[in-house]
Amino acid sequence: MSAVVTALYRYPVKGFSPDGLAAVDLVAGETMPFDRAFAIENGPSGFDPAAPRHLPKMLFFCLMKNPSLAEVVSRFEAETQRFVVAERDGRVVFDDTLASEAGRAALADFVTRRFPGEVRGPARTLAAGGHSFSDVAKKVLHVISLETLRALEAKLGAPLDPIRFRPNVVVEGLPAHAELDWAAGRRVTIGGVPFEMVKRTERCAATRVDPARGVRDLEVPRFLMETLGHTDCGVYLRSLADGRIAVGDAVEV
Repeated sequence: MSAVVTALYRYPVKGFSPDGLAAVDLVAGETMPFDRAFAIENGPSGFDPAAPRHLPKMLFFCLMKNPSLAEVVSRFEAETQRFVVAERDGRVVFDDTLASEAGRAALADFVTRRFPGEVRGPARTLAAGGHSFSDVAKKVLHVISLETLRALEAKLGAPLDPIRFRPNVVVEGLPAHAELDWAAGRRVTIGGVPFEMVKRTERCAATRVDPARGVRDLEVPRFLMETLGHTDCGVYLRSLADGRIAVGDAVEV
């Protein structure tokens, strides 16, 4: 089977909107650079930057628990680690670098002020070199198939924005649901970079949130269970070599 990459995304701050990328340079066994590089704990999480480890997303601000995060739009500049947040009307409400302790503290303060109803405890912006605050412990890229979403849309009777599923890579040209049949370890090549299948993506309540409005509007996990008999949509792949992937690259399975 063959297909093509139609979009690439990274999510520098967990829970906030993605950056669309034309291309990205990968390191074998790592996430996209700066993907979930920062997270804002919602009350003490026990995370130690000196000994980083995977922790449940419920300890951080995330769309599953905090859908109003999608009321704003953010962008990140990798070179300076500048993070900018704007309201949907374009007003910039936060602009600082997350490379500094002061900038990270300012982001935590902003989140506390902008989303007071979501706060459970003191907020703190966390980071640790090389660590990703992903929903899974393994360092992976998340892939969504447009054909699968189109098949689901036809049954659901409502549009499904790929961003609702927080993908790193959006692919077009695979048969609907074909990716769910890939066995662990199966090889997939994107733009000449080899990957291996890790596991299917079990969907959580974050997919209930409209990424353009910040409100829960669709019971996606329940719909998947009723339609498919499971809540999986998308797959996780692990890169096996250094290399660049780009929008327009061929996907070979």
